[in-house]
Amino acid sequence: MAERRYTEQEEALEISSLRRIIAAYANYHDAAERDVKRYERSFKRLPPAHKELLFNLGLKYQRLRWCISMNASFIMDMLEAFEPPFDMSQHVDMDGHDCAENMHGHCHADCAHSVDRGDCFRSSISVSNSELHEPDGCPRKDDKTHELSRETDNKDEVVDMESCSRPVGDKLGASQVEDKSCNGDKAMDAAANCQDTDCVACSADENVIPQQFMAPSLQLNVPPIDVDKVRCIIRNIVRDWAQEGQKERDECYKPILEELNRLFPNRSKERPPSCLVPGAGLGRLALEISTLGFVSQGNEFSYYMMICSSFILNHTQETNEWTIYPWIHSNCNSLSDNDQLRPVSFPDIHPSSSGITEGFSMCAGDFVEVYNEESQESSWDAVVTCFFLDTAHNIVEYIEIISKVLKDGGVWINLGPLLYHFADSYGPDDDMSIELSLEDVKRVAYHYGFVMEVEKMIDTTYTANMKSMMQNRYRAAFWTMRKNASRSKAQKHQ
Repeated sequence: MAERRYTEQEEALEISSLRRIIAAYANYHDAAERDVKRYERSFKRLPPAHKELLFNLGLKYQRLRWCISMNASFIMDMLEAFEPPFDMSQHVDMDGHDCAENMHGHCHADCAHSVDRGDCFRSSISVSNSELHEPDGCPRKDDKTHELSRETDNKDEVVDMESCSRPVGDKLGASQVEDKSCNGDKAMDAAANCQDTDCVACSADENVIPQQFMAPSLQLNVPPIDVDKVRCIIRNIVRDWAQEGQKERDECYKPILEELNRLFPNRSKERPPSCLVPGAGLGRLALEISTLGFVSQGNEFSYYMMICSSFILNHTQETNEWTIYPWIHSNCNSLSDNDQLRPVSFPDIHPSSSGITEGFSMCAGDFVEVYNEESQESSWDAVVTCFFLDTAHNIVEYIEIISKVLKDGGVWINLGPLLYHFADSYGPDDDMSIELSLEDVKRVAYHYGFVMEVEKMIDTTYTANMKSMMQNRYRAAFWTMRKNASRSKAQKHQ
């Protein structure tokens, strides 16, 4: 496949976007520290009698700093392992007004921006561009600057970061780095003992930006929404790669895996069936499908997700290698301080030892742009969409492409709600948002040649803190539809 050459302007915009995302990761520690200082300022305003009653808060804030430093240490390890697809010293943007790409709608409940749904902003991806769905009026990037993909010939990688049809730059994550993460028990013991010292100093290098990313644009003030996306990634790690996320994976992924097992009972090792997973996030579902004996390809748009998934998939040396503290950024609905500050170790499996099928890959790029290519037509035996459909500006376009890429007789398995991510988009840009009922979604699917075989509703959560007093649950639509050859062809002739 010939590599697509970028114009200087396209490359500059792409580098600008990636630089901002790296800056968001690198500034995680400082942003979290500002939150702790805000807590401390509120505490200082209490009357003396109330301070005495709540003396434990001082210790909690110290422990918070320890947890923040441990999260930041993992993030720095991840960034050090990341090999940018571009020369990051080029096209330095001094004004800092470029907008980053989004998280492809992977933070449903806990990252929605309505008061009753969680504690941070929801962001999404445009079908035709990489605009932010955010309320602060951040300027937009150019429409053609959101692909990150190139074939890699490094056979030591667990997962090939596929080029698909939009090759840009090198593979994600290749270098091995020293493991600086802490054992969960030891880290928590240290946190408990960190009482009389400034816990910012507990990790000497927790906020050191890797040298290859040092640039003037990394010194800009990172918008709060960008830091919120980093926090969403930390919670997504629990969902996909920690034992604590197993219940949620059983609710969301297990029905899909069982359905694939039922539909393809006699899988051949010589010619395994193929499965596409758009909106693959941190890659766990795509990997689980691969271990069933499928040639599985995850597709993901977000740099935030791809940097993290590549690190976990390609740099894991052992199970539970890293420890993070995913719930520390919300003081609301906690049963206890220990629950809020509890450690989570990951990954719960070693990806390279999980029995993946040869050909497992992650493809970076916009779903519509990558898979609307003629080369993708009738290429896949199955398409699996999990919490993906409602990330579209135009859900009809998603369904049309799913039908296009499936072989005749191929199956589409879906699980998810219809929390349309651009439904509340207000502003001068007037983002397109087609918001269909479930009934209309099915009607559109029938139009594109699909026949319903299995349909039910499944109760589930998304990146939920299982020890929180507030639980956001979805009644997610689950279905299996099969592409009917005669009906598909009939539609083509209309």
